Amino acid sequence: MIQPTPENIKIIFDIFFEADLKLWNEFSQKLTVKKYDKNQTIKEYNTTEKFMNILVKGSVGLFVWNGQDDICINLYYENNFFCDYLSLLKQKQTLIKSEALEDCVVWSIHHKDLQELYSKSLIGVNIGKVISEELFIKKQTEQVNLLTLKPQDRYLKLLEERPEIIRRTPLKIIASYLGLTAESLSRIRKRI
Repeated sequence: MIQPTPENIKIIFDIFFEADLKLWNEFSQKLTVKKYDKNQTIKEYNTTEKFMNILVKGSVGLFVWNGQDDICINLYYENNFFCDYLSLLKQKQTLIKSEALEDCVVWSIHHKDLQELYSKSLIGVNIGKVISEELFIKKQTEQVNLLTLKPQDRYLKLLEERPEIIRRTPLKIIASYLGLTAESLSRIRKRI
């Protein structure tokens, strides 16, 4: 599933809402296929996000710089939408960087093409709604977990709900994502 055919796009979106294949034909024509090598920057700090992306293969992290280290604020894997959404919505620079954590294949749609699809029909608006709701739900859930769960409980929840993260992501990044130091995460892992 590397090429963005209408059928392949429909498979990804059918989880959220089912639409006629004709809709995905126009959407697929707006997508470009991009490949990124492991550790390659997709969007640099202090730049403006121009693309909404669908991660087809690999994993991506979003990071902020705290003056000493990259702090992981989001992790994405196959069939996830990703971008610096704040920057995409406002079309302004942010302090967020996106980076390939593995070799990646990404389908990207330019901001102006996405806006054009939104303006054409109610279905286009529904595409945007699905993408924004999915990004919001994921981020809100992560934030609530970070603020309400103890570190060990956050790790156990991650193991249960998203085991691919543990298998595919360096521990230093997982620790950062959970709001922990690498040393604290190592102690938690030894205890369980």
